[in-house]
Amino acid sequence: MIAFKNVSKTFRLEKREVHAVQNVSLTIGEGEIFGIIGFSGAGKSTLLRLVNMLERPTEGTITIHGTDINKLSPKELRKRRSNIGMIFQNFNLFHSRTVAGNIAYPLKLAGWSKAKINDRVAELLSFVGLSDKAKDYPDQLSGGQKQRVGIARALATSPDVICDEATSALDPETTADILRLLKKVNKEFGITVLLITHEMHVIQSICHRVAVMENGRVIESGDVFEVFTNPQHETTQRFIQSVQQDLPSENIMQEWRKRGGKKLYRVIFKGSITNDSVLSQVTQKHDVHFNIVYGSVQELQEKLFGNLLISFEGDTPKIQATISELASLVDIREVTDLES
Repeated sequence: MIAFKNVSKTFRLEKREVHAVQNVSLTIGEGEIFGIIGFSGAGKSTLLRLVNMLERPTEGTITIHGTDINKLSPKELRKRRSNIGMIFQNFNLFHSRTVAGNIAYPLKLAGWSKAKINDRVAELLSFVGLSDKAKDYPDQLSGGQKQRVGIARALATSPDVICDEATSALDPETTADILRLLKKVNKEFGITVLLITHEMHVIQSICHRVAVMENGRVIESGDVFEVFTNPQHETTQRFIQSVQQDLPSENIMQEWRKRGGKKLYRVIFKGSITNDSVLSQVTQKHDVHFNIVYGSVQELQEKLFGNLLISFEGDTPKIQATISELASLVDIREVTDLES
C-alpha cells in the first residue's frame, strides 16, 4: 500500500547538511499496524511526515496505492491528504475550538453539510469515548483525552491510513488505553496504522511489523515476533533489553555461585514448543537435573516466547549430550556475559 524506495531527506541548515533520512526502502501492507522505532534523532518523525508530503523527499519515491505522491498536483495532493489522518506529538488541537469543533474542522474543509458534520462528530466522539466532552476545550482535557480527540479528528474523513507520533507524550497506563483504541481502529475499520515511537513495549503490544531506524537509516525490519525474538542489530538488541531484562541482578548471581553454580545456558522457546515439556523429557532421558535460575514466558503477537536461564547438574558427558539434543529442538547457548 505504502512503499518507500531509496528515499532520502536532507535539510540544509546554513552551511551544513543534515541527512535526516537516508536511502530508506520499506513496504507497508494495507490494513497492518506498522511501527517505526528509533532513539531521538533517528529520523522516524521525518519519515512519517514524508507520507503526506509535509516534507518532500530529496531523493527516491513514495507510492501509495501505486501512485507516486511526489508527482501529484496541489489539488491531487490535497485529496490524497484527506485519506491520511495525522496524529501529532503535541496533538495540534485548536485551543479556541471545542472538542467537537476540533473534530469537525477537517469536515468543514471538505465541504460537508452542517447536519452531516454533527452526525459524524457525534459518531466519532462515541467511538473514542468522549461523548460527554463535546463542549469542552483542549485545555480542560488530560493528555489521554487530547490524544483521543486527535484520533477522532484523524478518522473524521474516513482515511485509509493513520499516522501517529503522539503516544510518547503519555504515561504508561494512558498509553495502553490509546494503543487499545488504535487496535480497535485497525480492526473495525481496516485502517492502516503507521506509528513511530522510541518505546519497544508499544511495538510489542500493537504492531504487526516493525522497522528500526538509526541515523536516518533502517537498520532492521520484519515481523515483530521475529525481530523481538531474534534481533540482529545491536541497537535493536538494546530496545529489546529495555522491555525484557534477560539477566538477573548481581545479588542473585552471587547466591547462585554460592550454591555451586558455574555455567548458565540461555534457552529460547518459540511458538507451540513452549507448551511442551522439552526440558523435563530431555534431561530425564540423559539422567541430568536442571534448574531454572531466571527468565520468563510471555505472549507476543499471539505466540508464546520463552527466555530462560538454565543450569544443569550431572556428569559432564551427560550434560553435553543433553545440550546437544536440546539444540536440535530449541535455541540454546552458554551465557558468557555474566560478571564474575
